[in-house]
Amino acid sequence: MQPMTGPPPMSTAVAPGWYPDPWKTSAWRWWDGHSWTAHVSDGQENKPRLPSWLSVPVLVAGLFTAPTVAVLAYLEPAAIALGLVPLLIVVPVLLWLDRVEPEPRNSRLHALLWGATVAGLVAATVNTIVALGSGEAVAAVVSAPLVEEAAKGLGIYWAVRRHEVDSVMDGIVYAGWVAVGFAVLENFTYFTDAAAADALLQVFVLRALVTPFAHPLFTAWTGLAIGLAVARRQSIAVNALWGFGLAAVTHAAWNGSLVYSEETGDLAAVGIAALCFVVLFLAAIATVVTLRKRQQQDFLQAVPMLAQRYGMSPQEVQVFGHWRQMLHSRRQLPRSDRARFDNVHAALARLAMLHRRPGPLDPADEARLADQLRRARTARGPT
Repeated sequence: MQPMTGPPPMSTAVAPGWYPDPWKTSAWRWWDGHSWTAHVSDGQENKPRLPSWLSVPVLVAGLFTAPTVAVLAYLEPAAIALGLVPLLIVVPVLLWLDRVEPEPRNSRLHALLWGATVAGLVAATVNTIVALGSGEAVAAVVSAPLVEEAAKGLGIYWAVRRHEVDSVMDGIVYAGWVAVGFAVLENFTYFTDAAAADALLQVFVLRALVTPFAHPLFTAWTGLAIGLAVARRQSIAVNALWGFGLAAVTHAAWNGSLVYSEETGDLAAVGIAALCFVVLFLAAIATVVTLRKRQQQDFLQAVPMLAQRYGMSPQEVQVFGHWRQMLHSRRQLPRSDRARFDNVHAALARLAMLHRRPGPLDPADEARLADQLRRARTARGPT
């Protein structure tokens, strides 16, 4: 492709060709001689690209974490199997939260892998150095909360860079996927050490059954803050700071109670921390349920506007304009068609949230999301 240079066409007198994208969603957009089309290009078609579930940071970090997991699996296979148990508890909750605006499967997988590779590698490296220099207690109470929450927060920010976070709920959902990926990798090491100390059952019950939502609950503060920034068109950096602060403080408080109990033998500290954790968990449940219900209502109220502006068919209005009807229609589809259905639903939901943001409508964002809707509608088979 040889892009043409010069300003974007202003009349139909300009010949068809590639011109600088007036909406800045890509480097070039195709002008068909009469109007702009949805065909865009960044001028890098010949460069190899990673699949969307992978990124350079995940790939590089995976080169270090994968051999470690393989060694642990060889030494203690049971620890690896038990380390995956929290996925059976946390993942269904994340999928339920994500039902209002389904995120792409590959995007969710990338967030999970970020937590298990990038965040896991950074945390293990820094925490080990701090533990060797200042002791295990300092690593657990100071280093771990700061480093782990920062590394997990970067995974949420990476989703923002990829235009995958459009709402508060998106921020919380991606925080959950990153956090559970990190927790699984951490469980592998904890359970392997516990097996060597003949304490696997106790550690498994505490981490996998009693507190499987610990890391998602901590990181949810960062996701909440970033999601609010996107939804309100506020500074992501400023919001991420207070979200990260709350995540690190709650994480440090929990780790501190465990360290204090271990050093003094006073189980009351853990009991008080566990009680506070339960209260915080219940408050988080109430918050996310309220947010989910509000987002669901906002979407349903936006359907008439979406139908008029983006040409929804009467069948689409009937399906997506009623929540139970939408869920029923999705369940009736073969599994191979559900991804396409979810992609259409997600594109409509993102457009609805775009129109709810304060300030003038961003033409570039609208063009990008409208193109997602077009591609989702015209997709064939699994996507």
